[in-house]
Amino acid sequence: MQLNSSIAAVVTGGASGLGEAAARKLAEHGVKVAILDLNADKGRALAAEIGGVFCRADVTSDESIDAALAEARAAHGQERILVNCAGTGNAIKTASRDKATGEIKHFPIAAFAKIVEINLIGTFRCIAKSAAGMLTLDPIDQAGERGAIINTASVAAEDGQIGQAAYSASKAGVVGFTLPVARDLMNEGIRVNTIMPGLFSTPLLQALPDNVKNALAASVPFPQRFGMPEEFASLVIEIIRNSYFNGAHVRLDGAIRMAPR
Repeated sequence: MQLNSSIAAVVTGGASGLGEAAARKLAEHGVKVAILDLNADKGRALAAEIGGVFCRADVTSDESIDAALAEARAAHGQERILVNCAGTGNAIKTASRDKATGEIKHFPIAAFAKIVEINLIGTFRCIAKSAAGMLTLDPIDQAGERGAIINTASVAAEDGQIGQAAYSASKAGVVGFTLPVARDLMNEGIRVNTIMPGLFSTPLLQALPDNVKNALAASVPFPQRFGMPEEFASLVIEIIRNSYFNGAHVRLDGAIRMAPR
């Protein structure tokens, strides 16, 4: 797909981190970008900076996503690109014993369900609603391409660490539905792919103590540093441009394989 000012994109979780980088990179290529996020202050500021539009959105709500997509489409037209970056995580052991008191507790099921609701179901919710909109568009080339969808999973989908049962399951689910969804949409010319980032320099990671950050960076085989959000955004652009890229999940991680802790 050629990127230009006739193309509209929606980026969920686009107010910060990897989503922000993707939104910026798409705007640099002339694309009309709608940022969907819960953080209105950051979202509006970024939208003003890149000439886009901010739409407050909660990926766990049908009504919220319907309203946000309607607002984005009113401003820019039907999107041909969806980049799903909205997500969250936690770190809780499946079952554990308090070292001081000996109290035994387990992973709160509601906390597990919340991660799955946001990361897995929320991502699929946005895919289904965006893809339905893309079906109303005419193809943009002789091959019949209508749109491109890119999801964000994590290397934790394959090598989750201690305490990441919910996070890993949710991200593995995104990886797992990538090919079936691509097959669902193949006759409509809508491509679906998933990026699995490793350790990236996002606000959440940068908030860690320096000694922890240094140890994490040193665990990356090569290059021994955190990934930059711009590198994630660069892969987003390549996947959109390369029309033979479909039904794939790809690690972007400096060859890291996460240790148990």
